[in-house]
This record gives sequence, structure tokens and C-alpha cells, in this order.
Amino acid sequence: MKKTGMIAAVFGLALAATTAMAEHPGKESIAKSGYKGPETCEECHPGSAKGFMDTVHWKHASKVTNVDGLDPKKEYGMKNRIYVMCNGNDIVNNLKEIPKSPVTGKSKFTGCNTCHPGNHLSDVGSTGPEAEAAVDCLVCHSTDYDFRQRKASKNEKGQVVMGQDRSTKAALAIGKPTVKNCMVCHEAAGGGVIVKRGFTFNKETDAHAAKGMVCVDCHKAKNHKMPTGHDPNNWANDNVFISCSDTSCHGAKPHKDADLNRHSAKIACQTCHIPRTGGAFAKDFTVWEQTPDKFYEPTTLKKEANETTPVYAWYNGTVKNTPHFIGPKGSRKDGKSKISPFKIFQGKAFYNKQTGELLSMDFAQPMSNGDTRAGVLSAAKTLGMKNPEKVAKEAVAGWQTIYFGSNHLVTKSKALFCANCHAPNGVLNFKDLGYSDKEIVRLTSPELFMKKLAEKQKEEW
Repeated sequence: MKKTGMIAAVFGLALAATTAMAEHPGKESIAKSGYKGPETCEECHPGSAKGFMDTVHWKHASKVTNVDGLDPKKEYGMKNRIYVMCNGNDIVNNLKEIPKSPVTGKSKFTGCNTCHPGNHLSDVGSTGPEAEAAVDCLVCHSTDYDFRQRKASKNEKGQVVMGQDRSTKAALAIGKPTVKNCMVCHEAAGGGVIVKRGFTFNKETDAHAAKGMVCVDCHKAKNHKMPTGHDPNNWANDNVFISCSDTSCHGAKPHKDADLNRHSAKIACQTCHIPRTGGAFAKDFTVWEQTPDKFYEPTTLKKEANETTPVYAWYNGTVKNTPHFIGPKGSRKDGKSKISPFKIFQGKAFYNKQTGELLSMDFAQPMSNGDTRAGVLSAAKTLGMKNPEKVAKEAVAGWQTIYFGSNHLVTKSKALFCANCHAPNGVLNFKDLGYSDKEIVRLTSPELFMKKLAEKQKEEW
């Protein structure tokens, strides 16, 4: 055998061995006995379903300690929050069949908890044997999941049930969650693709994806507890957090250049490495537009990924929370804050005339016929508010501004450099960031970087 052929053969055997080692064990048993839901998984992973009951992905809520105005003893999240990106929650906008369209006579199923990984009979926050048996393990863990099965219908009792793909074919493709497994829900959150977060995760848009990384390479769960960052608008969490500066990622000194590492003490990595974002920047829940299928959706203005320039603010991980504003707290003098990038989103919705509090909305009525106050009335009744008819009739329209953290669409080749910030027309508004006029003159002078960029320019030429 020729040397090149021998090398190829050895390489092929090594690759086959690696692939075999990487395969999830237990496939022979699944092929023989079929897939019976979590009980099949628990033959090797006992207690996993019960443990999953105590995660944000199942509860859609957690205790929140860094946001103003919340009771530290209670849990908050998509289950019960009211804010203007969604204006509903799992309680008032529970998955249901909406009234028939007066134009087409057709109906459809909708609800905030559509992405909940259960069967809806065992819904958000449920516990016990039935809930454990309802967990859709494969929606996250199968690379061959038929997402067409994930649709709502009514059973023989008239109950709304969320379908699942529990086929043997899907179970045999079990493994590490792929980008698709995550993005099926997270990319389409908030009312459609690239609406809420405003990003896609692929090799063209993110440096991590270009290296072949997937979501769970950074968001490494332990016992299904999912680590997250500190987005001012992302309240519910599993009390496990990640940061670019973690030693397992880039560390506190990620650059070869000492000047850049010095910046890292006061400037978040995202500020330079995520210079653009996207998604919805405004919604109006008081006026819904008719769509081609003759249903209605809130009037929404959005941009594609990488089309929106962020705003920059000091952020120390704590959040200001009022009926008209949700955003970062911090200052250059508190010793904890870093300059961080945010997407500003503004939403219009109805407020309680008497209390000034933001009101939530059941989407069933406005989605069917555009009647937004009917949605406010239904939500008020569901929440047991006093005089719900009066609340809905007298509700007044108003705006809420939300700062969304920019944590994806990472770039290395297009990252901001000295002249992008330290210039009179730079991306940072030093005045708003708390710097004096004298400091601004110094911070926007080429004197800071002239020599460094001149040398870099020579190298590039």
C-alpha cells in the first residue's frame, strides 16, 4: 500500500472510532424497544425529568434579585411578566384557540407558552409524575426532530394539547443540542423571526459560529440549569451566569495588546465586538394590522440583523424597572460598571388610568378581529382585577422604553478600534457617559492613538 493510502486509511479508522465514541449510548435499546418519552431517557439518566421541573425552561420564572421593584421572595419571568415587547404572558395569553376570523371563518392556536417543552396539559411550572412524563426531551436533544409535530390541537376532551415528535427516528438522533434546536424558539421569540433578540447565529453573522461553535458551547448546562448573561430585560434565570471574561472563555486579559486589556476593565467585550444589532425597535399593541391570512398582529417596526447601531451606557448588572422604562443602572464612579451596548426598543400599550401601571393583553381577541381593548378586558378578568370592564374602557395608551443587551453577532474582523470611539464623531457619547468637557477633549484627540495606528497602517500597507 502506498504511504498516502495508508495514512488515509489510518485517518479514516481514527475518524470512525471518534464518531463511534461520540455517539450517544443506548441506541440499540431504543431501536429495539422504541421511544417512550422521558422514561426511556431515565433508564440512563434517572431523576432528570424531575430535576428539569426546577429550571427556567420549565417554570418560565425564577427569583430575581437585581431588578428594582420586585419582591425577592417571588418568582418572575415569562410566566407572569408584563412589558411591551410581548405585552402578554403565560397566564393571560395561555395557549388557546382564538375566536374565528370574521373575514375567513378560520381560527388558529396561539399563546406565549407555545415554546414550553411540555404537552400543555402539563404546563408552565407544573410538577408531579404527569408533568415529568410530559417533558419533550427530544425537542432540544434530537438532531432529527420533526418540528411539524410541535403544533397545538384539541383532544377528545376539548383540551388544548401541544404535539411532540416521540418517534424512534427522532430518538435515535439524540445528542448535543444543535443551533437549530435552540433557535427554533429563541430566534422566533417576541412575535416572529429576528424580532425580540434581532440576531441569527451562523458563520456569516457570528465569529463563534464561524469557528463551528454551537449555543451550548457557551451556555453549558449542568442538570439542565442554563447559564446566561446579564441582559437588563432577561430576568428569569437558573442562578448560573457566564461572561466573556470567564477563565474558561477569554479571561480577564483576552488581548495581546496591553492597552486593549486595560480597556477591558471598564468596557464590556460586547462594546467593541458587537458593533451592530437588529430586530424590532418599535411595536404598537394599541393598533394591530391585518396580515395576509386576515388575522391581526401588533404594528411592528424592525430591522435585519446587523442593521441597528447600539446605544452605550454604564451597566453594573442591576436594572431600573418602571412602567415606562426598563434598563441598565450604573455609573463610571461605582467601581462595578462597564460601558456596554444595548438595543433600544420602544413599545406602546395600554396603561391603567387609575394606577399608572402597564396593563397586559390576551392576544386571542385582537388577533382574531383587531379589538385590542377586548384583549385588555380578557387579561384583566383572568388576573382578577377589580372592575375589569372599567379598567379596559378607561385604559390610556403610553410608551415603555426597554434596553436589550447586545450579546450575540460577535465579530473580530469588524470590531471597533481606537478611532471608532476616540473621535469627535465617534460611537461613544462621552458627555452622556459622565465625562467632563476637558476629559472629552483629551478622549477625542488622535494623540491617544496616533503612533499605534500609524504603525498598524504601515503593517497593513
